[in-house]
Amino acid sequence: MPLITLQAVDFSVGGPLLLDGVQLSIEPGERIAVIGRNGAGKSTLLKLLSGELQPDDGEIRREDGVRVARLEQEVPADTAGQVFDVVAGGLGGAGELLARFHHLSAAAVVDAAALAEVQARIEAADAWSLDQRVSEVLTRLSLDGEAPFAKLSGGMRRRVMLARALVSQPDVLLLDEPTNHLDIESIDWLEAFLRSWRGTLVFITHDRRFMRSLATRIVEIDRGALTSWPGDWENYLRRREERLHAEAQENARFDKLLAQEEVWIRQGIKARRTRDEGRVRRLKAMREERAQRRELTGKVRMEAAQAEASGRKVIEARDVSVALGGRELLRGFSTTIFRGDRIGLIGPNGSGKTTLLKTLLGELSPDSGEVKLGSGLQIAYFDQYRATLREDWNAIENVAEGREFVELNGSRKHVIGYLQDFLFTPERARAPITRLSGGERNRLLLARLFAQPSNLLVMDEPTNDLDVETLELLEDLLADYAGTLLLVSHDRDFLDGVVTSTLVMEGEGRVGEYVGGYSDWLRQRPAPREAPREETRVPARAPTPTPAATAAPARRKLSYRESKELEQLPARIEALEARVAMLTDALGDPAFYTRDAAAITAHNAELAAAQAELDGAYARWAELDA
Repeated sequence: MPLITLQAVDFSVGGPLLLDGVQLSIEPGERIAVIGRNGAGKSTLLKLLSGELQPDDGEIRREDGVRVARLEQEVPADTAGQVFDVVAGGLGGAGELLARFHHLSAAAVVDAAALAEVQARIEAADAWSLDQRVSEVLTRLSLDGEAPFAKLSGGMRRRVMLARALVSQPDVLLLDEPTNHLDIESIDWLEAFLRSWRGTLVFITHDRRFMRSLATRIVEIDRGALTSWPGDWENYLRRREERLHAEAQENARFDKLLAQEEVWIRQGIKARRTRDEGRVRRLKAMREERAQRRELTGKVRMEAAQAEASGRKVIEARDVSVALGGRELLRGFSTTIFRGDRIGLIGPNGSGKTTLLKTLLGELSPDSGEVKLGSGLQIAYFDQYRATLREDWNAIENVAEGREFVELNGSRKHVIGYLQDFLFTPERARAPITRLSGGERNRLLLARLFAQPSNLLVMDEPTNDLDVETLELLEDLLADYAGTLLLVSHDRDFLDGVVTSTLVMEGEGRVGEYVGGYSDWLRQRPAPREAPREETRVPARAPTPTPAATAAPARRKLSYRESKELEQLPARIEALEARVAMLTDALGDPAFYTRDAAAITAHNAELAAAQAELDGAYARWAELDA
């Protein structure tokens, strides 16, 4: 039985309907990826599912007792207190009581009267079990409940907000761009955690690898309509292209017929004879239908302004060391970057990627060693925090800076026309920067960047807030860029598609240099040391281990039943893989989609259950074989 059902739902914020008569059923155990162009209504759909918004028309039905939690795209600015306070806040009033109890009981001077009052209110609300639930969630997500939220990194803050959403034990978890501003390590952790989570997941993401790993179904919003596809990204792309091709053919046939009827109506008085009134009425209906057609949103047309070629040697670093705040970020680092290199920088947040960039560009002097810049460099810089946009200027002023035309590879283009290539209407181009969405700001920064002649592009997290289509176009442009590229990105597929080598922040000032993209680095990197990885799994509140406890524990002896289970697991995994493959292959058969909706939903649910069972079998094998 569906947990949430949308029936003929309409929603608008002015102008064309964001959602136009949409139908959607969300089944238990599904992991649904919601995709669509910037502004298509993805976040609006999540708010409708959570109950934060109500539809203009239609009905949203929720199964009795269904709990829904939503993780917002940005961490609320007013979030404060200790981690325990923030997580417990997901339980409403009872959580606030528990947070107050923890503060009073941990105070240097205990206020016995206040403590007794709070304790009585917790007992009256029967909320002590909730305290245990908060502790379990903190342990599961490896969070220190006593840590100040304000001092956490961006990735850890997102983890705390996820814990806040999970503590209410939701049946449906809604995530809006959960990978934004996370480093690769945090994305990998989140991906693994969500794969093991047994609830229903609805998420928005532009990260294609994250989507492929998690989604059992893809829901696309396009021009107000909602279409559901099996959770296979490549299959979705192929079938969507087929659908758009069929739609274009049908529109062309309709437009040709309409043009013929328009010629007929202008032929003279015979068109108004009584016997032709039916044809006139049909023409009027066709005109109305054509006027109501919503055209496919255009694609961004990107072209980078090219400068004269730089010298062959672009940057040379010799034995560079940099320390900031007593922490060594670079130690004895040397490299040579040549014209045409496309280099990706990989590393956790705070590991020193920005410091490395600034050092290579000569903006930061090293403590020792030297950096030499090549001749004829013209640098264009993309800033992930968008500091290069002036908030008191509109889009036109930010790009043209008082000029009427943009010079692009020998041709002049009016700034309005240039911005239209980046999907800005004349009205949006003149709107204040403060009214632009995150995706629009990113597109504006790209428009500004590519209007500058350059032979060295420096891009710091350019993929945040971009829809998948724009992301792929940017990927193609950078892959063909004639100059040199330095790229910081946590989008693994984007790195694979663009860079030719990587510089990896390996800790303790070490920077590794590898040929190829992200996947190539995974194959080449040194095996991780086991001890530090085990330490990260220990909850922050756990007591300090004794010296003997730090040694690697001896392998646990398996019971007879466990030994038998381990022996049978390979055959079970093989059978499950065959079952998943069979169910997945069925999705590629065109006849599959001629079945009724209930049968398709049941098949998708069976596939999701089989995949979850396979994941569980692999996890059990790893546990018994450790």
